[in-house]
Amino acid sequence: MPLLIRPATPADLPAIHPVIERAYRGETARQGWTHEADLIEGPRTNIETLTAIVEDPAQVLLSAWEEGSAIGCVNVANHGGGTAYLGLLCIEPLRQAGGLGRQLIAAAEAHARDVFGCTRIEMTVIEERRKLIEYYLRRGYAETGERRDFPIPLDPPLFMTVLAKKLV
Repeated sequence: MPLLIRPATPADLPAIHPVIERAYRGETARQGWTHEADLIEGPRTNIETLTAIVEDPAQVLLSAWEEGSAIGCVNVANHGGGTAYLGLLCIEPLRQAGGLGRQLIAAAEAHARDVFGCTRIEMTVIEERRKLIEYYLRRGYAETGERRDFPIPLDPPLFMTVLAKKLV
């Protein structure tokens, strides 16, 4: 059965939320290569935050399904001025490095361009995650030189590198 990528609904969130947590945090995240488990502890998100994304007309949570099971997602937000933001990209840890992330990125970029009418898409990546930054550089993103504070105060603090890509 092929990969199905579609906007998530509130009813999908109980299946998607655990995938996000497994991909970003804890021991299961270490089975993949894109995790933050060595940098940040605690939950990555919650159902309330995901519900707010799904219900916001300026955002979409694209979900990836295989044989009826959630295996990944990506959030695309229309920030206005022709710029979209890509975030919360994840694939089930044991399924990473198989091209599924590339498919979700392509779907996110198409949604930003075709639905939101954006001409540019940006994202932020924790600076210490160089391997992940290099992955996005290979996908056509470029480092903008901008650095943002990590949204959660930590000691020592973390910073985010801003990456961007023109949508054509």
